[in-house]
Formats: sequence, C-alpha cells, structure tokens
Amino acid sequence: MGESYQSIHKKAIVIDTHNDILSLCLKKKLYFDSDLKGKSHSDLRRWKKGGLNAQLFVVWCDEITKKPFEYAVDQFDLFDLVVARNTDKMSKVTDGEMLLNTVKEGKIASMLAVEGGHMIENDLNKLDYFYERGARYMTLTWNNSTDWASSSFDESSNPALHQKGLSEFGKLVIKRMNQLGMMVDVSHAGEQTFWDVIETSTKPIFASHSNVFSICPVHRNLKDEQIKAIAAQGGLINVNFYSAFLDKTFMKKKDHFIADHKAEFKELLGKGMIDYMAEDLLFTSYPKETEKMRAPFSLLIEHIEYLVNLVGIDHVGIGSDFDGINSAPKELYDVTTYPLITKALFEKGYGEKDLSKILGSNFLRVLRANEIKFVQSS
Repeated sequence: MGESYQSIHKKAIVIDTHNDILSLCLKKKLYFDSDLKGKSHSDLRRWKKGGLNAQLFVVWCDEITKKPFEYAVDQFDLFDLVVARNTDKMSKVTDGEMLLNTVKEGKIASMLAVEGGHMIENDLNKLDYFYERGARYMTLTWNNSTDWASSSFDESSNPALHQKGLSEFGKLVIKRMNQLGMMVDVSHAGEQTFWDVIETSTKPIFASHSNVFSICPVHRNLKDEQIKAIAAQGGLINVNFYSAFLDKTFMKKKDHFIADHKAEFKELLGKGMIDYMAEDLLFTSYPKETEKMRAPFSLLIEHIEYLVNLVGIDHVGIGSDFDGINSAPKELYDVTTYPLITKALFEKGYGEKDLSKILGSNFLRVLRANEIKFVQSS
C-alpha cells in the first residue's frame, strides 16, 4: 500500500517562510505561546497541530512608525523572550544545520527575518545588527519605498516616483547581505528594483510571500519573466495565502464591502486610523460578509501548479503571510490547516519527494546556498 498524504506530511520538513505573529503580538500585547485561537492565525500549540516544523518569524512595521529600528528591536526581544521560556517546544535557529537538528529533536525550528528595509534606517551597521540577532532574510521594501529601493506599490501607483530601482547604496545593501549570508527577499519589491537585484546579487534570491501575476494581476505578484529569473539563479517563490493575491475578483468584492460600510470606514479614518488598519477592523466586525469574499482554496493550488509547470518543482515553497492578512482562502483558517495543501497536491499525483520539496526542502537548499562560513586567517 502506498503512502498516505498524512504520513508524507508528517515525514516532510514543513517550513513556512513568512508569518507576522510578532508584530501582531507586540501591537495587541499578546504572546504566541498562549492560546490565541480567535485572536490570530497562529500560536505555538497550533503550529504543532498543523505539522509545522520550522517557522520564519517576520519583524515588521509600517511606514508611519516613527522609530522603525527600535520597533524592530522590540520584536526581536519579544521573540527571544518567548523562545527562552519554551525551550522544550521550540529553538531559535540561524542556519540549516541548526534547523535540521531542532526538527530531529521534535521542536519547532524558529528563525527570524525582517520585512521592510526602512528598518535599517539607511545604516549598514543596523543591517549587521539584525543579522547578529538572528535575521536570515530581509524583504527589501514593504509597500513603502526606502531611500534606496522602490516598492511594487510605489512603482505601480506613483508616476512621480523620483527613483526606481536600487540606488548605489541599495546595491551595497545587497552586496552586504550576500557577504553576511542573509537571503534577499524580493516580495514587495518594484519591478525595476527586482531586475537591479537580479544583476547585483551573487546568491540565490527568493520571494518569501508572492504569487503569480498571470493568474491574479496585482502589483504584488510576480510576472513570468521574474519567476524564470528567480529560478535561473537557483531561487524560490513561496506562495502567499492572501485572497487578494490569489483571486483576481477579490479586490472588486473588497471595494464593494468597503462601500457598503463607507460611513464606518470614514469614521475610523477620522479617528486617525490608517486605511489598512480600518479595513482589518471592518473585516473582523462583519465575518459573515467577509467569509463570502474569501478566495477558493483551489486557487492556491492553481498558483502552486502554475509555478511548478513554469520553472519546475525545485523553485516553489510556502510563505503563508498568516497574521499579516485579513483574508485567507476558504478552508485555510489558521496554521492547523497546512495538511490540506499536502492532501490537495497528493490527490493531483504529487509524490513524497516532490511534496517534501514544496513543503520545506527547497527553502533549506536556498538557505544553505546563502550561508557563508567565515574563516579566520592565521
């Protein structure tokens, strides 16, 4: 009798390359070793239930945070605090070998990352500090551009943008990341920034949480030529669970939803809440309406299969964006539902070897390709 999808999922090293639980916990004064069901997509107990072996914890802040570096440090501190009191369940890891050893011990391998180059505040020493604290990738931009890299949001919506792509300092950032062994993440990066990274990086790059533009044409998704370029460098695209990046009809549904609650939305903005926060609050307030808007689960599988067919099985992974999104696909309610992805792909004929690659070993390969072993001269 052949393997079941359950046994394959259990044997695979399941890695999620993008989760925003740290910023959510900091903002709401929560801890992810508590039971957060109903408050978040994630917590320590539910990661285990979903068969997750390794999580990339993203340090994030928006563009209006006044001291982004300090805010990032607060999230590093929160992470270290929770890991230190749960050493029987999780371990902080900083390389592939540590990750594998932690998984063998039956604990969750926990690695840090930074989402948004504005948090280095134009200072390579702060980039070094993030690496020393354990961050092993940095997303070059969030929706906001930095002084040295333009974002996909700005490149697509701001025709007056003074600079597109990487500045000379931006190229120094990429080179320093390559030297450190910190992976370059092009999710959120503008197209010109993306192509400048392709020309500058000497290590495989990756997209920690992005999808396919050909299926869902939004600025945050990758066009075929970008996907091919990442693969040609030996890199990786990790699929994002956000309904807006999966389903091309979602944004129209969301616009109708906001219009239906226009007065309430305006009131929230009038109280000083920025648009994405007001939107999140409305989504939480009207669950029956927002439930109908969620992308079908089948679309996530469609994005995965498109990538596999375009560039091969070695260049696809999982980067959920859980706790950074207000709408996940139907069926994928939280981190306990990862096995549904394994099940759907298994039923389409994917075997144990290929499933193991998508679920985690592809990320391990790219991580190792970026790792640098410093050798002191005698």
